[in-house]
Amino acid sequence: MRSLNTYLFFRGNCRDAVEFYRDCLGGEILDLSVYGDSPEPVAPENKDKIIHVHLKAEGIELMASDVLPDRPFTEGNNFSLILDVNSEEELDRLFSKLSEGGNVSMKPQDTFWNAKFCMFKDKFGISWMINCSRK
Repeated sequence: MRSLNTYLFFRGNCRDAVEFYRDCLGGEILDLSVYGDSPEPVAPENKDKIIHVHLKAEGIELMASDVLPDRPFTEGNNFSLILDVNSEEELDRLFSKLSEGGNVSMKPQDTFWNAKFCMFKDKFGISWMINCSRK
């Protein structure tokens, strides 16, 4: 396993929030992509909203995205733990164990950002994402 980080979700103000955190914590913004970059259809008013951004500062890594208006969002519960793993086998093993008795929202699958990825809540209600980037 490479790392365990926090993934934050925002209702349309992700860019402002990440710039604020960068100003407070230092570091740099990496991997910024908007919904318009995705192959999935998206309403014109949502094309510039953030689908993924990565802020890296000394000892800190935050990732974040905007939640589109048609998806559930609860302020205060708008985060997930994200495991970045080294192999698809490790992703499958962790998914199988951590999601047991929980609620799966996205089974492990290939993504347009060249990774295998999944999302779920464990049996204790904690939101998880697991990502395995392909080189």
